[in-house]
Amino acid sequence: MLKTSAKELLKERGTIAHLRKLRDEKDATGYDKQLWSQMSEMGWPALAIPEAYGGFAFGYTGLGQVMEEMGRNLTASPLLSTVWLSATAIDLGGNVMQKEALLSEIAMGNIIVAFASDEGKFHRPQEVATTATKQGDGFVLNGKKTMVLDGHVANKFVVTAQVDGNIELFVVDANAAGVAAERVIMMDSRNSSTVTFENVKLGADAHLGDYESGTALLDKTLDIARIGLAAEMLGGCIEAFERTIAYLKEREQFGVPIGSFQALQHRAALMFCEIELCKSVVIKALKAIDSDAKNLAKLASLAKAKLGATYKLVSNEGIQMFGGIGMTDDEEIGFFMKRARVAQQTLGDTNFHLDRLARMKGY
Repeated sequence: MLKTSAKELLKERGTIAHLRKLRDEKDATGYDKQLWSQMSEMGWPALAIPEAYGGFAFGYTGLGQVMEEMGRNLTASPLLSTVWLSATAIDLGGNVMQKEALLSEIAMGNIIVAFASDEGKFHRPQEVATTATKQGDGFVLNGKKTMVLDGHVANKFVVTAQVDGNIELFVVDANAAGVAAERVIMMDSRNSSTVTFENVKLGADAHLGDYESGTALLDKTLDIARIGLAAEMLGGCIEAFERTIAYLKEREQFGVPIGSFQALQHRAALMFCEIELCKSVVIKALKAIDSDAKNLAKLASLAKAKLGATYKLVSNEGIQMFGGIGMTDDEEIGFFMKRARVAQQTLGDTNFHLDRLARMKGY
């Protein structure tokens, strides 16, 4: 029922046509505020948040079904940045007061929270130069973060910083003195930002310290978000594949549909098999979050690596099989290729996660 309701809403208000409109009109927000309000009314931001803090405790497996439908429609929203990343970090590492103050607001869709961890051109979450220096009972934050999703519209940030040689996470008000966010529009027309923190004063209550360590909190938060992004990528794969198959049946050459050509049938069969594997990987990874499985990190990297490679394959083949028209802005298949490229780089590309998997297996 959740997946059906998501499909119905997004087909009406969250389609590629809506994304194109946001892009062409150079919308200052980068997402549809009215659609985000409707998502919040339907409870999507609250799905994985505990009931004690205003959520439904429905779990990440259910939230993953919403992400899949968003991937099919290439819907732009703050769901990944605010819920999968920031709310996850707050839920895992926050104390009761922090959770009561922030998670309830996130659950109702009242605030946007951006997750600021990367500092370079590539995803290297453990390489943190940003510092939080102890000063009295609080901290002074200095540093620069890149690839901060929805950073320019955020009300708050969850930020990684070095404290006495250890990685720790902090909640920072976007309006605090010394915080500046510069919007970066990515090739898929989504929001990213470069955010600088210059002598930002934080109270002791800004520190997310109720977890075994800051590094462990960061790793688990990122793994959960990677699985969420993989669910979105799965939706994109399925939609791009279905559009390509429909075109193969429609487009004629030499008086017959090009889908009758055996070479194209073989390529379509390969895509079908890869997508079926991806479905299994994603649902296994989503269930691992809700069961707090010990192999969560392995499944997260497996899902992100596999979906990155498959989304690239399917979007590339879509462009190839559509031919010249697929390269034009008039045809929507190109939007999937652009999203595939950005999604693959976000939270670590295929090579990053293959290397991580190898290291976890002792190679």
